[in-house]
This record gives sequence, C-alpha cells and structure tokens, in this order.
Amino acid sequence: MGDGWNRARRSLSRAARATADAGRGTFRAGRTAVRTTARAGGAAAKGTARAGRGVRGATRRLTHAQGADRTGLGRLIELTAAHSAGDAMVTVALAGTLFFGLPVDQARGQVALYLLITMVPFAVLAPFVGPVLDRFRSGRRSIMAGTLLARGLLCWAMAAAIGPADGLTLFPAALAVLVLSKAYNVSRAATMPSVLPADIGLVTANARVALFALVSAGVAAPVAAGLTAWAGAEWVLRGTMVIFIAAGVGAVRLPRHVDAPDLEEIEEGGATRPRWRTLLNIGPVVTEAVRANAAIRVLSGFLVLFLLFLVKDGNLRGSGLPEEALIAILAGAAGAGGLLGAAVASWVRGRPPQVIVLVALGLATATAAVSAIFFSLWAAVGIALVAGFAQEIGKLALDAVVQREIGEEVRSSTFGVVEALLQIAWVAGGLAGLLFSLWSGRSAGPVGLGVVAAALVAALAWILIRRRRRLRARAGAVFAGPSPSPAGPSPSPAGPKPFTDVYRARTEDVRADGPGARPEPHRESYPESHSDGPRPGGTKPLTNPHG
Repeated sequence: MGDGWNRARRSLSRAARATADAGRGTFRAGRTAVRTTARAGGAAAKGTARAGRGVRGATRRLTHAQGADRTGLGRLIELTAAHSAGDAMVTVALAGTLFFGLPVDQARGQVALYLLITMVPFAVLAPFVGPVLDRFRSGRRSIMAGTLLARGLLCWAMAAAIGPADGLTLFPAALAVLVLSKAYNVSRAATMPSVLPADIGLVTANARVALFALVSAGVAAPVAAGLTAWAGAEWVLRGTMVIFIAAGVGAVRLPRHVDAPDLEEIEEGGATRPRWRTLLNIGPVVTEAVRANAAIRVLSGFLVLFLLFLVKDGNLRGSGLPEEALIAILAGAAGAGGLLGAAVASWVRGRPPQVIVLVALGLATATAAVSAIFFSLWAAVGIALVAGFAQEIGKLALDAVVQREIGEEVRSSTFGVVEALLQIAWVAGGLAGLLFSLWSGRSAGPVGLGVVAAALVAALAWILIRRRRRLRARAGAVFAGPSPSPAGPSPSPAGPKPFTDVYRARTEDVRADGPGARPEPHRESYPESHSDGPRPGGTKPLTNPHG
C-alpha cells in the first residue's frame, strides 16, 4: 500500500509540475501576444499619426498656397471647411427625424411645412442681419466666432430634444442653426476681399473656399451617417458641438485686418446716405447675376424634392435598384456636380464672372430640356449633376460680382439680401417640385422637367434681352459722347449718385493693423467687360494690407 501511495504522490507531483509548466508557458505566450499586440497597435497608431500629419501638411500647403498664409485666406478656408462639416453632420443627424421616418403622404406635408418655415427667417431676418454686420465691421471675427459657438450650444440642445421627441425645442433650434449658418456665410463672403492675395482673383479665391468646404462636407456626411446608425443622432450632434466650438475658437485667431474700421456713411453734402436706397440700387450687373442665380436655384430646389418623391412613389426605377440606392445615386451626382463646379471655377482665369453666371444658366436650361425629352434614370442623374455644377459655379461667380461691384460699407447687407432672395427661390422651386410630384404615372418625370425647362428658357431669354438692351444703350451713350453746352458744364442732376459710384469713390481708409499700416487704395468703378484679374494700374478691390 505504501508503494501505491508513493506512486500516486509522484504522479500527482508530476501532474502539478506539468500544470505549472503549462501555466508558465501560457503566461509567457500571453505576455508575448500582449507585447506583440501592443507593438502592432503602437506601430498602427504611429502610422495613422504619420498619415494624419501627412494629410494635414498637404492640406495646409494647398490652403496656404499663393500667399494665402500671409493674408489669412488659408485660415478662412480651414474655418469654412469645419463650418461645412458641422452643417453636414447636423443635416444627416436630423434627416431621419424630419423626413425619412415618415410615410410618403405625410412626408409631403411635413416637408412643405418645413420649407415654408425655413423661408420665413430669411425673409424676415435678412434685411436686419446684413445691416448689423455692416455696422459692426470692426467685429467680424467676433461675429463669425459667435455664430459658430451658438450653433455648438444649439447642437447640444437638439441632442437633448431628440430622445423625448421635443418638437418645441428641436424645430426652433434647427431653424436657428440654419439662420446662423447663413449669417456666417454672409460674413465670410463680405470678408473675402480683406484676405484676398494679390495673385488670386475673386472667383478663384471663392472657388478654393467652396472646394474645401464641399470636400469636408462630403467626408463628414458618411461618417455622420455611420455614427447615427451605430450610436444615435444625439451623439452625432454632441460631436458636432465639439467641432463648432473648436471652429469658433479658430475664428478668433483670424488676422486683425479682417476687422474693418466702422466708418460713417457720409454723402458729399455731409448728410447720411439712406441704406435702403443703396440696397435698392445695386447696379445692373449685380441684378443680372442675382436673377440668373435665382433661376438656377429654382431648378435646384425643384429637382431635390421632385426626384426624391418620384423615387419614393416608384415612378423612377432603374436596374432593379432599391429606393435607398437610387436616392444615394442622385445625391452623389448632385454632390459631384457641385465639386466639379468649384474645381472648374478655381481654374477659370480672366473670365468675367457675370458671363460665367449666364453660361451656367444656359447649360442648366439646355440639360433640363434634353432630360425632359429623354427622361430616364440616367437623364435624372445627368440633370442632377448639371444642376449641382451650375448652382455652385453660378454662386461663386455671383459672390465675385458682389465683392467687386459693391462697396464695403454695405457689402454684408447686400449679401444678406442676396442670400434671402436665393433661399426664397430655392423654396419656390421645392414647392413646385412637391406639386408636380403628385402627378401620377410614368409621365410625371417628363411633364415636370418640361415645365421647369420652359420656365428656364423664358428666364434666360428675358435676362439676355435686358442685357442686350443695356449694352446697346451704354454703347450708344459712349459713342455719342457728352453734348457741348454754351454755358459750360452742366451741373450734376439732383438726387443721390448711383450706389456703385458713391461707395467706390471713398476717401482713404487707414487700416488699424499696427505699425506699418498703409491706406486702402481708392476703389473705382470698372466696366463690366473687365475680367476678374488685376485692375488697371495694379490696384484690386482689396482691403487687406498684405495682398
């Protein structure tokens, strides 16, 4: 029995040693695996950091090229890119709440109500936002920072309202975010001449800003969609709050010459010039560009809702693709068109921006007519692509026209009115698209596009006729020359001068930018046939001391 006990004890001892050895081997293997994983994770993190630094460096080189680092244009581009990314994330986070979760018939009424509500703030607030921005030109950095920080706080409020479906908080906050976004765009557009380098034209600078804004929005939108599906819309809005607050801090770091001095608007006789008279007399070139852009916006708003409800009603099918895939294809075509428009605008040099606007309208009109005749899925994709292209390049050219033709004293007011008019035109087109989407059957597409194409033809013909008459009248006046008077030169007619003459013939405006500041060159009125390149005599409509 003693031998058996000894053998059993030795067996147990061997088993214990084997178990200990196995445990030590497992520990060593686990420790090695942990070290290997840590090394691999560290290498991956370092590689990601290097890739991030490389992308950031490449982006910085692009945004700060051609003197944009000295004037502040590079920082403004980066700030606008963050602004666009935040707006895209807010749109994606609220899309399911406001539209996609509803039945088709209920969605029509909800969208129509939303369109009307979004039009009200622009129609009511636009006449007041612009004058406020003009009156406090010395605080443009603070205004842009305020719009970004306020949107961050509103995103936090909307995140708290999504869970309990608090419509009284969600809808007003969404409208406030929209209005503040437009206020930022107005302030940024009015600031552009202050940060314009000497080697870059207005159309090119606006296109560079728009290009980076579209790219950032295109990257942020799918990321926001994935985060919405994984964590919920409220967490996307909380993340957007961080982006807006960081961008607001970056807005304060813009160069000081962005803040223009607050000047009194004095006429030659010493009286204050009425602001509304200047806004109603913005000149024929700006008026023509606004009308052309309004027609393009009508087409854009029409297509967004018309094609969307055609897909949801089953009147636009192709290759057996599901509804979500068709919507994604159309949205991608519109986004690609906008990106292409910004890229083409950045390459256009020496072309008058008002001609670019008319070419964009003509291209959109021709494409709409062809799509109405040969309507299909690919025709819808084509018109979405061209409409996005025309809207983007037309708006960039319009911004250049306003920045070139309108004096700094009321430039923000003019941009505010222009943004309101374009928003109203987009809403009108969207309501028309909702109306024509009620047309039943496969003929809904050709009928709707045919009507909007006819409207665009009429608008283009009207604009071209008025332009021809105006150019003929001006050519006749130049050819005739001033009539001689025996009593000497006749006095100027009573009443205020045209807006673009009074505000471009200002006295020198001394910049408050520290030592070495130099006075601003006199602005002059240039013929509309002049290109967007350097002005005669080497002067440009700049307000920064570094351009």
